[in-house]
Amino acid sequence: MSVAGVHDAPGKTANVGTYGVHENVQHGDFVTENEERDLRRGLAQRHIQMIALAGAIGTGLFLGLGSSLQTGGPLGALLGYAFVGLIVCAVQFALGEVTALLPVTGSFIRHAEFLVDPALGFAIGWNTVYGNWLSIPSEISAICVLFQYWTDINASLWIVIFILLTFVVGIAFVGIYGEIEFAMAMLKIALVVGLVILGLCIDLGGVPGTSRIGFRFWVTPGPFVEHIASGSWGNFLGFWSVMINAVFSFSGVESIAMAAAETRNPRQNIPKACKRVFARVALFYVVTVLIVGMLVPSDDERLNNESGTAAQSPFVIAASAAGIKAIPSIVNAVVITSAWSSSNQALLAGTRVLYSLALKKQAPAIFLRTTSWGVPYMCVLIQTLFMFLAFMSLSSSALTVFYWFVDLVGCGVLISWSCILVNHLRLMSAMKKQGIERTELPWHNRWTPYSSAVALVACLLILLTNGFAVFTRGGWSASSFVSSYLDIPLILVAYLGWKYFKGTKFVALEDIPIRAALDEIRDNPETPEPVRKGWRGVIMKLLWE
Repeated sequence: MSVAGVHDAPGKTANVGTYGVHENVQHGDFVTENEERDLRRGLAQRHIQMIALAGAIGTGLFLGLGSSLQTGGPLGALLGYAFVGLIVCAVQFALGEVTALLPVTGSFIRHAEFLVDPALGFAIGWNTVYGNWLSIPSEISAICVLFQYWTDINASLWIVIFILLTFVVGIAFVGIYGEIEFAMAMLKIALVVGLVILGLCIDLGGVPGTSRIGFRFWVTPGPFVEHIASGSWGNFLGFWSVMINAVFSFSGVESIAMAAAETRNPRQNIPKACKRVFARVALFYVVTVLIVGMLVPSDDERLNNESGTAAQSPFVIAASAAGIKAIPSIVNAVVITSAWSSSNQALLAGTRVLYSLALKKQAPAIFLRTTSWGVPYMCVLIQTLFMFLAFMSLSSSALTVFYWFVDLVGCGVLISWSCILVNHLRLMSAMKKQGIERTELPWHNRWTPYSSAVALVACLLILLTNGFAVFTRGGWSASSFVSSYLDIPLILVAYLGWKYFKGTKFVALEDIPIRAALDEIRDNPETPEPVRKGWRGVIMKLLWE
């Protein structure tokens, strides 16, 4: 049997673990013997719920809304985030349905190999690994900027501290990561709820010394902002630019299932987290964007602040105008924890994807080595080496080069979402081809075949137009063009190269062993989650069940 837990030649089969099936070599696999033997299921339901929540709340929400308000206006920003929120819901539901059937390390990357083509899994996988290698040093660099809001201490100290902290979380038992993300998510929830309540108080004139604002700024300067062009076309371009900003604000939600093989009862807990995405999107983005549009006019000069600290947050702008002095430091502190949380999440996603690539012999076998507590330590070590790229932020010329590297995967989130949706549509097509009812899936929804198709079209349209501003008169920017489009040919080269050298083929719909997977689920049922009772049960159900 090969390292990946599948056979090495056509015509042979191998048992691939608790959820395994007998399969053709062109197919991907379910949870392998390596995962069952070497990894530990340390993530509980509340961890998964909060990881999903933490992925949806980041620096984009606290600092990036001002840019969206300035570009699209209060109504344009609200519509843009609401539309992308619907795309995120479709992506999460598609991911939840496929993951409930295939709860594997690497999530949609392994799903792509199983449902589409091994070459697609290779291309998307290495793109994800590369993106996460670079995202951690960029987050650490952002943390250094955030600390400058308070102190002039040399940035090297903060770089060393957060490299060490991130490494410790990454090398520790996965349950430690879950607990930290749980705490970070609770902090974010508290801040968002607090800011929304504060915003309502300021808007309604509840703060001494301030008058009622209401929807004044929706009238003057207006609900939309003309962007690049004028008139209705300019208003539409402003709305479209907000959608592009919103996509990157939501990046990270797809990582919820990356450690499915390290999650307790993944077929129950991951879908539970996915189906609550509507509430998360509505509460933490749509409501927040609405409040921001009521508090700050879209032509406020303070929105041009590009300090990268709390000073550019529209909530801070509104609180400062109301004479509330503590809010900037509170927001800055939580944004620092958000950036560190993003680093931890990138470390988990990057290491688990690299581990999954090694399982399929698409990465060196050395990355299969794990600690006695189930952490792929060689994957953690190589990602830690890339963290030291954060020191490039200390030099202006080196920082320019560093951000060019980061820009190479600028549109990776849209490619990942598209892959998730393609996987789901392929699963639906395979089930129809094989005469299997969708009701037989561990988790399913009536509307997902339609929502996945619509969301895929929307993702591809945004992907192809997300850099439209560089093609307008006077709008050319080499870095913007790179961040908007260069990742597309990189993916294509990786896909076609692996396909050529390995001779992979598209998996025929009739050959995808869905029936065998369903049989494995029937023969190896998960233990039902205990039902919590009393007041503690009510609180836990409200928060994460």
